[in-house]
Amino acid sequence: MSRRDPSPDAPAGTDFIRQIIARDRADGTHDRIVTRFPPEPNGYLHIGHAKSICLNFGVAAENPGSVCHLRYDDTNPGKERPEYVEAIERDLHWLGVDWGANLFHASDYFEELYGYAVRLIELGKAYVDTSSAEEIRALRGTLTEPGRPGPHRERSVAESVDLFARMRAGEFPDGAQVLRAKIDMTSPNLTMRDPILYRIRHVLHHRTGDQWCIYPTYDFTHPLSDAIEGITHSLCTLEFADHRPFYDWLIEALEPPHRPRQIEFARLNLSYTVLSKRRLHQLVDDGLVEGWDDPRMPTLAAMHRRGYPPAAIRRFCESIGVARKDNLVDVAMLEHAVRDELNRTAPRVMGVLRPLRLVLENYPEDRRETLEAVNNPEDPAAGTRQVPFSRTVYIEQDDFREEPPPKYFRLAPGREVRLRWAYVVRCTSVEKDADGRVIEVRCTYDDTSRGGMPADGRKVKATIHWVSVPDALDAEVRLYDRLFTVESPGGEDVRSQINPESREILQHCKLEPSLAGAAADACYQFERLGYFRLDPADSRPNAPVFNRTVTLRDAWARIQKSKGR
Repeated sequence: MSRRDPSPDAPAGTDFIRQIIARDRADGTHDRIVTRFPPEPNGYLHIGHAKSICLNFGVAAENPGSVCHLRYDDTNPGKERPEYVEAIERDLHWLGVDWGANLFHASDYFEELYGYAVRLIELGKAYVDTSSAEEIRALRGTLTEPGRPGPHRERSVAESVDLFARMRAGEFPDGAQVLRAKIDMTSPNLTMRDPILYRIRHVLHHRTGDQWCIYPTYDFTHPLSDAIEGITHSLCTLEFADHRPFYDWLIEALEPPHRPRQIEFARLNLSYTVLSKRRLHQLVDDGLVEGWDDPRMPTLAAMHRRGYPPAAIRRFCESIGVARKDNLVDVAMLEHAVRDELNRTAPRVMGVLRPLRLVLENYPEDRRETLEAVNNPEDPAAGTRQVPFSRTVYIEQDDFREEPPPKYFRLAPGREVRLRWAYVVRCTSVEKDADGRVIEVRCTYDDTSRGGMPADGRKVKATIHWVSVPDALDAEVRLYDRLFTVESPGGEDVRSQINPESREILQHCKLEPSLAGAAADACYQFERLGYFRLDPADSRPNAPVFNRTVTLRDAWARIQKSKGR
């Protein structure tokens, strides 16, 4: 096992990339580490990007004097927009990343990259190919058949230099010709079969305008941008492993001032989720979701809107680690990280999603009082709050059964329950509508049980939550679940795999009045219901909208088990 092939049995808290970096520093190969996060501004960042962000910026933060660059790979102007640039930076800041002055764009290097391309031609290592895309594809070969040289492969250096200059000058239409590296058309690695370096594209670039009509490919731009910036360790996901020979070939051929090293790691694959940019565009463009920040999407913007704490995402990325082989991570791990973080930090409140009126017959009609409720039992410093109480309260419809099934301990005729932080109540009767549905539950309360504890010490099995009717805040609540019903969604028909119950919108939910001043970025635990965040996009004054961030428990597993899946 070589020095550059660390043991797969790394100590806890380390990984093979960090081992490589530690050894490079120890033997003097690098005394300062420079990494980069290179998003393409053609969509929003998603949870898979978060893994790369945490790795690249984390490695830099762990090594004194080191930095991580934010570099936009903006070489595909037809699909790039300023909107995506703004979203990327907004999401990075939310995740807790600060790149400082280390902001770069591949388009910063267009002139320098052009010069490198000319140098390759002059070295006899690149040529202009006037073949059509179909002809190039036909001559490339397959995994089992070698490629064949095209008619322009032996074009003279002078002619290729001239044609490349005329390409830049805009003399040719899109697709008329390309610049290709001259490597090995019989290589078993298809990437090395004379890969394309430049294409003609008469498209406005969001930064350079119409200054250029030829654009470099990612495989050409990436290694040279790394070299220009002095990147020491270029950390990529496994799909770039087959591209590493070309990465190294290009650096060896052009001998730039710095020699970066590409290292691949396993990308994040998350169950019940698609992370392909093409698939995410399809979901948005086909109207299957309501935009990139739809809370059902795996984008960071969607997770922010839904209420995922950035600390939970960072902890999740740390918990799954950095490996050499792809695997499927259970989305329940992400939900657990979110639930664990919010359990410690989210203040508790009471809300009723499907309200049923409960009237306390022996509670004076003109009496009003406030009760003390604990904000967060996990955090004594969170203190308490005052909750109004009255003769009429809302409870959840599920917390009452006229004919209770076995092991149902909540409210039923003749049965007692504890109203959270309030009193013990006993059901005496019900009122029904013309269809026989219960519309009101009538109870008596034990006035010696203020705070929920009967004076005589008798046991009450169930505690339910409530909201005072005259004080209730009316709100819309959106319950979100997983977007797909299959563990590994894919194929061409993703529409059929979408969970029809991924969103449920509830109108006229009743919340305790303290939420009238809910902070835009705060998450709350609605007691017994889950964690919720005020929706920043759709909420209006006196018309709040709350998104469910995550349930209190993994309800999905129970549902699937009950359906026999």
